[in-house]
Amino acid sequence: MPLEILLIVVAAGMIGITLMLHLAGQTRAFEIADEETARGEWLRHFPDDEIHEVTLAPGNNAALIRTAQGPGLLWSLGADTVAYHMAHPSARACRKGLRVEIGDFAAPAVTLRLPPEERIRWAARIEGTTP
Repeated sequence: MPLEILLIVVAAGMIGITLMLHLAGQTRAFEIADEETARGEWLRHFPDDEIHEVTLAPGNNAALIRTAQGPGLLWSLGADTVAYHMAHPSARACRKGLRVEIGDFAAPAVTLRLPPEERIRWAARIEGTTP
């Protein structure tokens, strides 16, 4: 089979699979819709943690978790969630929301999509300047 035809067949197959997955609803982002969902997802990542408080982000894409081990951040990444304990976090407003420096080599920073009125409150909570 000529290379040109093979490339067309492979590209058409990849596009077809992507389209079928999208139409079947398999490309939706995970929604952290309520505190119970956030707790469940956090405990899936860290089953031994004791959760004290959950703060949900507007837009259902992230949650700030306070545990006995310290603060943590849970956010949606595609159809799954990612969770990290934050040792020495810092947060600053950016064009798209709030840029959080987690202090972990594996995930150095994440940008949370937050409305302007929530950015200051979340930054203060992440950095520990409010109770």
